[in-house]
Amino acid sequence: MEDRVYKVYRIKNGTVIDHIPQGKGHLVMKILKLHKEPSDNFIALGVNLKSKKGEFKDLVKIEDKELSEQEINKITLIAPKATMNIIRNGKITKKYKVKLPKNITGIMKCSNPNCVINNEHDVSTKFIMIQEHPLRVRCRYCERVMESKDIYVL
Repeated sequence: MEDRVYKVYRIKNGTVIDHIPQGKGHLVMKILKLHKEPSDNFIALGVNLKSKKGEFKDLVKIEDKELSEQEINKITLIAPKATMNIIRNGKITKKYKVKLPKNITGIMKCSNPNCVINNEHDVSTKFIMIQEHPLRVRCRYCERVMESKDIYVL
């Protein structure tokens, strides 16, 4: 067995988002606003990395930060098969596949321009997941059904 070469710097504490679909790592960074906010945290984006199964994937590492439930749900919208790894003292302490809740609140926009949530700023967006793979959701206000290609993450 040969030693694995690490192409992306190891972090001591923080979050690793693995198994992001190839080419979507930059979108995960954008959703988490990692490209805008100045930070002392080390952030690494691995693009076109080869998985153990031989498939290509992206990966994001964020040092000294654990993601909120809302941030994880946003990632799930674009990377439904991603894996979250919580790192503490250089070791993985928690590892799990992301899963979108049945009721989705406040993380995406309705694609219907006439929907009340697009015209009222005091109204929180609400969707219900009707199918997980491929993703299909329904707006609770206007009943529009949207597929993953129609989703705009807030």
